[in-house]
Amino acid sequence: MKFKRSMVLVSNDPESLRKGAADVFRAFQLELANFDLTEEISLTQFTDGGREDALPLVIVYPEACAYGPVTVADVKRIVEEHLYKGRQVDDLLAPVKELSGRIGWLKTRKGTLPSEKRVVLRRAGRIDPENIDDYIADEGYQALAKALSLTRMQVIEELEEAGLQGRGGAGFPTGRKWRFVGATKSPKKYVVCNADESEPGTFKDRVILEGDPHSILEAMAIAGFAVGANEGYIYVRGEYQLAQYRLEKAIHQAREMGLLGENIFESGFNFDIHVHSGAGAYVCGEETALLESIEGKRGEPRARPPYPTTHGLWGKPTVVNNVETLANVPAIILNGAEWYRGLGTPSSPGTKTYTILGNVNFKGLIEVPMGITLREVINIYGQGIVPGQSFKMAQTGGSSGSIIPASLQDTPMDFESFRKAGVSLGSGALLICDERTCIVDLAITLMKFFKFESCGKCTPCRVGTDRALRILTAISQGQAHLDDLDTLLKLADEMELASNCGLGQTAAVPIRDTLKYFRAEVEAHIRLGVCPTGVCDMASELEMA
Repeated sequence: MKFKRSMVLVSNDPESLRKGAADVFRAFQLELANFDLTEEISLTQFTDGGREDALPLVIVYPEACAYGPVTVADVKRIVEEHLYKGRQVDDLLAPVKELSGRIGWLKTRKGTLPSEKRVVLRRAGRIDPENIDDYIADEGYQALAKALSLTRMQVIEELEEAGLQGRGGAGFPTGRKWRFVGATKSPKKYVVCNADESEPGTFKDRVILEGDPHSILEAMAIAGFAVGANEGYIYVRGEYQLAQYRLEKAIHQAREMGLLGENIFESGFNFDIHVHSGAGAYVCGEETALLESIEGKRGEPRARPPYPTTHGLWGKPTVVNNVETLANVPAIILNGAEWYRGLGTPSSPGTKTYTILGNVNFKGLIEVPMGITLREVINIYGQGIVPGQSFKMAQTGGSSGSIIPASLQDTPMDFESFRKAGVSLGSGALLICDERTCIVDLAITLMKFFKFESCGKCTPCRVGTDRALRILTAISQGQAHLDDLDTLLKLADEMELASNCGLGQTAAVPIRDTLKYFRAEVEAHIRLGVCPTGVCDMASELEMA
């Protein structure tokens, strides 16, 4: 896939359109074709242009040049001078200080166009995943050898200095988790890899497991050395048959070469790994339910505290890390914390893998530095919203992620920025939705999933998801009342506060985000008895009447 070298955004808010923005956009299409730049330049539209006297506004990435007001007559100059010759057209620049604060990316991303930077996916597709020699020839197991030449505490400190945070959704500092387990006095400890990738639309871990299985084995061995564990388990989603096969084969190869088992690298360190297949329960993605499942019990979350760091697998101190988190470890140990901090943002170093799905022209998997914006993901890597449509919202991280409205699409996608904005990054599955998506229909789909996957152990989740689904369904059928929205918010609060695990707690997220960002659309279903998008059943009933 060829990524564009530049991106041109043309404002299309009502005032811009009144002043001829549609003609400006068409002029850019024509001039880009005339200069044979169509394949190199991404052309798209955006709202919230800022002051009226700067509209229509045109912004050119990666220089973050804002031109405005732009007329059709100005377009050829911008294309020829800026995009073709690389020279800024100073007399057409709009004063940034007078523009809307919504254009936050002008300040945060100036000077470089985001590009794929592969760390955890760098070998996937490049090596034979079933051949350990290919992995070794590409720096494989060098990080383990280096780790074994250090002290346990030095390895943990390197992870802490690197600032690696859990990539499964929670974002907990990995080095701190390892330190907790390492400091616990116990003759037996475990390292567990959570590969139960059950979030709808998420397949990043699968690509790592199938394309580079030895990286996970190496990372787990490093973790085992750092915390004082000699045994590890990989809990793999049951449907990932190829991943399981390749992991088993990789373990066998590593044992044969002395890279797993007894006295690794003649260091006196012993470590072995087992593969455990899941049975299709979404709740087993929660770390304590996963541990229960490995122990042969029903996959239900445990009450916490105590936490797995002190009372984990079979009651022993246990490190539980996600696949993507572990895949970062060998690169950090081999290249150093300073190298890793050179990627991403100061608060969220490194890269993040995202699966792009929904109403975009390109769907797939990317790995980019932390801090990229949703607008960049959509327009650069997703190649824009499907023709004739505009961006409405995105859902991050599968069912348990947040619903991101268009107004937040310029928020840097890192843990701290999203936390401040009141949303979560989740596991990295990005479902991009255009204006044809009904927010009520989306919320119903998510709540159906949570209700079906609830283990039923705690009342807030078991009853709350069912009641929320009933109310949302009534809204979609035009049979609800405005008071039901207050009930929904109350249910969300109760599920978040009282549910025993993350499943019930995150079931509150789509309810809260729906009413926070799209309340007017929800109320239209109730007040007017219509679905603005025409998706819900009542729309067809009204038309028939």
